[in-house]
Amino acid sequence: MNTTPVPQFRSLTKGMLVMLICLGLLFAALIGLNVFKNKMIAKFVDSMATEPAAVSATRVGYETWQPRIDAVGSLRAARGVDVTSEVTGLVRAVRFSSGEDLKAGAVLIELNDDTDAAQLQSYKAAAELAQTVYRRDAAQYQINAIARAVLDADAADLKIKKAQVVQQQALVDKKTIRAPFAGRVGIATINPGQYLKPGDPIVTLQAIEPLFADFSVPQDQVSKLAAGQTVTIRTSARPGESFMGRITSTSPKIDTATRTVQVEARIDNRDGKLLPGMYASIHIDAGAPHRYLTLPQTALTYNAYGTTLFVVQPGRQTNEQGKVLPVAQQVFVTPGPTRGDQVAIVKGISEGAQIVTSGQLKLSNGTPLIIENSALPGNDATPAPQEQ
Repeated sequence: MNTTPVPQFRSLTKGMLVMLICLGLLFAALIGLNVFKNKMIAKFVDSMATEPAAVSATRVGYETWQPRIDAVGSLRAARGVDVTSEVTGLVRAVRFSSGEDLKAGAVLIELNDDTDAAQLQSYKAAAELAQTVYRRDAAQYQINAIARAVLDADAADLKIKKAQVVQQQALVDKKTIRAPFAGRVGIATINPGQYLKPGDPIVTLQAIEPLFADFSVPQDQVSKLAAGQTVTIRTSARPGESFMGRITSTSPKIDTATRTVQVEARIDNRDGKLLPGMYASIHIDAGAPHRYLTLPQTALTYNAYGTTLFVVQPGRQTNEQGKVLPVAQQVFVTPGPTRGDQVAIVKGISEGAQIVTSGQLKLSNGTPLIIENSALPGNDATPAPQEQ
């Protein structure tokens, strides 16, 4: 027999149903409020005017590119040496001045040779006596007054005495140190009274006309090089100036560590503007010219999807001053080779398009632009190193 009070159960079920309905209405109200809030935020953001960005821009156009090989190297004298002493001695006189241009054989310094010169005179006297004895004995041998062995001994003694004279004369000559070739001497640091030992440096001597440029190029560029080919040399020591030279030789061996080949070029340095040891940038024209759409390399930006740049497009909306500003549009491009500050664009833009060259980090599609070209990025095909 069922004894459960039915009216009480029905009252409990009705209360739970009312509670569920209230909770549902509450959740619906919260969801509606969030949706309304998001819509209002989006509407507010859309209504806000995007702040314009100041950028620099340039027009893209075609330029003729001469393919070339770029390298770096150093300048070397045609002949250069640090003059040293071969013998010991006390410096008697210094015969050159710092930075002086000397001819081959010019006296640099004289060492004290009094003792050696006296020894030379002694050897010469001994040689003259040996010569006299040989002549006398030769006459005696003709009349069979002496044996052949005596004459042979006299001849040998004469040769020994003459060799001693030659040896001593060479020692005396070494006491006068001369320029081995024509060139320019460096700073004089030797003084009279100074004692020199063999190997002590005296002064550097450099033949600075002509000079040679030593540099390396990758092995895949070797086929584009030939003896007599013109090269252009630039150095930071002479900003804005170019010097011409010609390739004289190419090493017959590839460096297995770097896979490059050593190249030598001769440079005319009659005006003496270049000095041995200078760092140099070398440029070699190789191949037929090409025409490329050209931009400064600063115009490109890179991301995981490729290479992009921003094109300046006409705007549609007016700002607070009632002026219509141009806007940025991001496009993907295919870059080509580079030269100096420039890059070639193979695909993605057309001639005459206005491209943003600086200030891209703050841009997105549709950003209003203020073109400010008072400070443009570098766009030099052959930039030279500058020392500040």
